[in-house]
Amino acid sequence: MREVFHQSLEDLQARLVEIADLVTVSIDKATRAFATSDVSLAEEVIADDAKIDVLAVELDEQAIEILARQQPVARDLRIVVTALRVSASLERMGDMAEHIAQLARLRFPERAIPKGLKGTFSKMGELDVQISRTLSELLRTQDLRLADSIRNTDDDIDELHARVFEKVLSDNWKGEATATVDATLASRYHERFADHAVAVAKKVVYLATGDWKVDEEDIAIAVEQQELGQQEPRNA
Repeated sequence: MREVFHQSLEDLQARLVEIADLVTVSIDKATRAFATSDVSLAEEVIADDAKIDVLAVELDEQAIEILARQQPVARDLRIVVTALRVSASLERMGDMAEHIAQLARLRFPERAIPKGLKGTFSKMGELDVQISRTLSELLRTQDLRLADSIRNTDDDIDELHARVFEKVLSDNWKGEATATVDATLASRYHERFADHAVAVAKKVVYLATGDWKVDEEDIAIAVEQQELGQQEPRNA
């Protein structure tokens, strides 16, 4: 019976990786569609978001069933709780990718990226794809060094997000109202995508340490402990 139970937990974690991989595909397609005004690619992202939503709901149902039938404790309970929280963040990341794709479709055949911000959005898209790939690997391996990497990449995205606002609010900004709205929304979607990735990274740290409240210093400490081979759940 315990073997079946632990197989269910492993399946739960595998499902998270599957959803994270789909999110990576979506943000990659969305950023390319946004950069090149590829409406076909944008449509793929929009259509595929439904698949991410369905998988997230199925995962939640499985997690709730495990809670009801198995009544897990200690680390097993943390695995289930983490899966529920992570699936919600992954679903929102899929939504952010969809929103970026919707902007690309809305402005077709024109490009949604306003003049003067192409380089900034290109870099933001590149970093979001990078952060998503790292997140998939973090969920696959639970290597906490990847959580630290996600946090650092998020800082870079935050800086680019701030640059977009500085640009559109400056006296030199000549963009029309539509361009201003597009730039503001797109930048926010990229920034929120990365924020959700950080939220997931913190939940993986919680899984490893048992501490629910995780800040940047806690991530660094957890990484150091894992590297030293001293990581023990404190609330098991």
